[in-house]
Amino acid sequence: MPKGTYTLLVELEGGATVEFGAAGERDLSAGWYAYTGSAFGTGGFARVERHRELAAGERDARHWHVDYLLGHPESRVAAVVKTGGADVECEVSRNVGRAAESVAGLGASDCDCDSHLQFAPAREALERDVRRAHESASE
Repeated sequence: MPKGTYTLLVELEGGATVEFGAAGERDLSAGWYAYTGSAFGTGGFARVERHRELAAGERDARHWHVDYLLGHPESRVAAVVKTGGADVECEVSRNVGRAAESVAGLGASDCDCDSHLQFAPAREALERDVRRAHESASE
């Protein structure tokens, strides 16, 4: 199975308070979220399909912070951007963070980053920045 770095573009249709396990509750605004993660484990990018299944209500187990957002009934995975073979999770997340607001303390428990989850009110600019961040990280 191919491995690499991915970013999920997630729409949250309405504002919500989401409990992120041990990380606690966060009040999230309606809009768009970009979660950047790595898929270097045994299943590689199969992790992305697992996230999609959770968002579709086909799974219940939450293993990562993003799973709590994906498990909310008003969220959906709208797109996925991948960089194969490169462990550029932190670099991509930092570059997306320039144009979006970080949701502090989420998705970055195994590194020194503040967050790997960013918010923007509109999809177009966020998705453009995510794609650019992946392209520049893989150069």
